[in-house]
Amino acid sequence: MSQVPVVVSRPEKGVRLPLVCDSPHSGTHYPSDFGSVLPLLQLRQTEDTDIDALWRATPQVGGTLLAACFPRCYIDPNRDLSDLDPALLAEAWPAPLSPGPKSQLGYGLVFSKVNANSLIYDRTLTVQEVQQRIARCWRPYRNALDHEIQWACETFGGVWHLNLHSMPQNAYERLGLSTDKVLADFVLGDRDGSTCEPEFVDMIEQSLRRWGYSVARNDPYKGVALLAQVGQPSLNRHSLQIEIRRPLYMNEATRERNSGFEHLQKNLSLTLADVAAYVKSKAPDHRKKTG
Repeated sequence: MSQVPVVVSRPEKGVRLPLVCDSPHSGTHYPSDFGSVLPLLQLRQTEDTDIDALWRATPQVGGTLLAACFPRCYIDPNRDLSDLDPALLAEAWPAPLSPGPKSQLGYGLVFSKVNANSLIYDRTLTVQEVQQRIARCWRPYRNALDHEIQWACETFGGVWHLNLHSMPQNAYERLGLSTDKVLADFVLGDRDGSTCEPEFVDMIEQSLRRWGYSVARNDPYKGVALLAQVGQPSLNRHSLQIEIRRPLYMNEATRERNSGFEHLQKNLSLTLADVAAYVKSKAPDHRKKTG
């Protein structure tokens, strides 16, 4: 795969803050060895298309933005390596596996489906090809994210991490949940209050509501294991997942930006300014620190 697996954008000038934002599912480069039986447009339904573009002002406010270049259905850098469905494999995996609920739906470390009725492969995958995906995509992405988190913690004694996503309009149905709830414009996931300080979540919710958006917490997305690994509030490490309802900015069928894209991007830039001000208030030595 010639394409770099991850792009890291840091502030070009000014103060660099302990704010790390990552977009693990916005990648659009589909490797030639994918081997899917589905057409590209159908595979693209799994993307968080343009999420990195919506949050592109991150470096301008002093934060670091990471964006995956490979698609999540090829391999998902948000998942643990053990979150792999053994039924997808042609042979036994060389380490213990513990597939979670999403894996059982077909949306684990390596996707087997794009929806309940559409299988990605007409074959099983070899251990070697999955390991190659891990080595070329998953590990470089996670290493880059770990590096930025570690830099922030060592430099400032803490980190504020935003894990950035978009969600389909039929999110509840996709997750196998029967409900009459209306999906919020934004869902903030902190694994039921365990991965970041409540004040941080409150501030972001208030900022988003100021622009007229509806906001829910942990419903239907609480955040994956990555948040639990990064987010340890007792160590001043705070991690929050942000999901955006896709029709706010895109045509879900074609993945093209709709007329709401620029308005949403502008509002998210204003929210990023609020986030930066908050992080500065929590990192009092920021004037002495540079990248």
